[in-house]
Amino acid sequence: MDPLNPLNLQWYQHPSLVLQLRALTKERKDLREKNLFEGEGTRPDGDMGEPTPEVARARTPEGTWNDVGCPMMGAKGTGFGRNVPIEKTVVDRKNLLNPDPREISRKLMARDTFKPAGILNALGAAWLQFENHNWFFHGNGVADKVINIPLQDGDDFPENPMRIRETIPLHGEIKDGCPAPVFANQETHWWDGSQIYGSGQEKQGQIRTFVDGRIHVDEDGRLPLSEDIPGVDLTGMQENWWFGPGLLHTLFAREHNTVVAAIKKAHPEYDDQRLFELGVLVVSALIAKIHTVEWTPCVLRHPALQIGMSANWYGALGEAFRDKVGRVGDSEALSGIIGSSTDHHSAPFSLTEEFVSVYRMHPLIPDDWTFYSLESGVQVQEAFFTDLQGRYTRDFMDSLEMGDMWYSIGKASAGAVCLHNYPNSLRNLTRVDGQITDLATLDIVRDRERGVPRYNDFREALRMPRRKRIEDITPNKQWAKEMNEIYHGDVDAVDLQIGMQAEQPPKGFGFSDVAFRIFILMASRRLKSDRFFTKDFRPEVYTKTGFDWVNENSMKDVLLRHYPELETVIGDVDRVFAPWPELGAPAPGQKPVILRAADTVKSYLPW
Repeated sequence: MDPLNPLNLQWYQHPSLVLQLRALTKERKDLREKNLFEGEGTRPDGDMGEPTPEVARARTPEGTWNDVGCPMMGAKGTGFGRNVPIEKTVVDRKNLLNPDPREISRKLMARDTFKPAGILNALGAAWLQFENHNWFFHGNGVADKVINIPLQDGDDFPENPMRIRETIPLHGEIKDGCPAPVFANQETHWWDGSQIYGSGQEKQGQIRTFVDGRIHVDEDGRLPLSEDIPGVDLTGMQENWWFGPGLLHTLFAREHNTVVAAIKKAHPEYDDQRLFELGVLVVSALIAKIHTVEWTPCVLRHPALQIGMSANWYGALGEAFRDKVGRVGDSEALSGIIGSSTDHHSAPFSLTEEFVSVYRMHPLIPDDWTFYSLESGVQVQEAFFTDLQGRYTRDFMDSLEMGDMWYSIGKASAGAVCLHNYPNSLRNLTRVDGQITDLATLDIVRDRERGVPRYNDFREALRMPRRKRIEDITPNKQWAKEMNEIYHGDVDAVDLQIGMQAEQPPKGFGFSDVAFRIFILMASRRLKSDRFFTKDFRPEVYTKTGFDWVNENSMKDVLLRHYPELETVIGDVDRVFAPWPELGAPAPGQKPVILRAADTVKSYLPW
């Protein structure tokens, strides 16, 4: 028992903001000590020699040498880590399809009516997938290694059985009753903009012009079309493509070219390679900053999180103090993670299987889309999600002005992450390669296949109290009834995805508290383990031009730099990832509540 928390309150149940912040700080410390694990064979052995000046000064295409003492840490092709103890990642293959994951998709997850998130716009949904493109990808599997899911009577899915490709282990095999093997990340694990630049030398070679550090952008400001993947742009990560990520990949490709032009002006002596390296550093850091201090506080609108995420970047003393005075020693608490010393805590850095699981937030994506003219505000087109994804994406994007697409995606609400709100377009999706899949079914199977514990065991691994009955998971009586029917009253059988989507989030949260526990651990870890965000985040590495670019720019700055026509809509907007106002309407009161840890509960408005 914690003597300072004898009632075993959850962090958000404490009566004051100060106590909530103290509890969150303690929670993150405990998670860093007790919930970071590395499986056997995660990284290859072998001496890579001494770091060259090139790898010491910049990110590499493969993600090697970020930690010069362990050069393969976080590299492309190395294994995912774990947030639960390895012995708790047991694969139960005899129950891989029990309860039937397709029935879970049909009866618990399928969208009946669109439930808007309200606090987050559809641009925020696209942003999350844009980031996922950077962080993780298990690969496309092998065509002849599949999991067959027989359909039940009345199921209209077009193939019977439904076939899901197995995840291929890095080494070994999946054995029933044993801990799951290590699976490889086909992206780098680092927050390094690989969705734009690609993971690996070959992919980077495709997107680079090899002139003045620039990457390929057509004269009309759009990305070139891929030569080998129909409907998809030429960019660093091309999986799961639709117009939302298409907009963001285009935006930050343009931003990269603007950054390297500014650095070239300040340093005309730099060659193409050096300019490209610096562009990668600056744009990657800017994206990480936007995610930390803009996207996250928009989806987690609790006062403690408004402070906490700002403090991750700037420290408790705040942005103004950092800008005017700089860091105060090496304190992460006072001056933030950025520019502090590097620390991997209790395990070498990697992203984790559990991190992948909690970021399965497909309900954010609407099925039905309406597009408006930025010039007049009138409706110009309607579309179903399948009409603007995959092989249809580029034709769709070419049919509209970029400003119209930005205005429409910013104006639309994302969906709420809850049961009965999974996009039906994703439950019968034809991929570019012709595979037909139900992503809701896939989400359930992937967690089971990869040894991610089910909901109650997952809670226990994070030292959260187990639920005794299904009715204890959710206050929604109808959902509890439906879950009892699917899981036959067995609360321990409830899948992680279902428990997270059924539970009541803390007030102001856009997703569950269970997911949030992994988030508060991994959100800071992605920064704290990366030397280019910690000890090497300085003008000597980024150049003063690049260093200032990261510190002085926001998402709105990036948008208005490349699409100044959006000024009429977002000029007065504080939260770019909240629904934008109607054309000509005043921006709603979006301003976030940003406090320092020292501020008292009286200095913020209660929720």
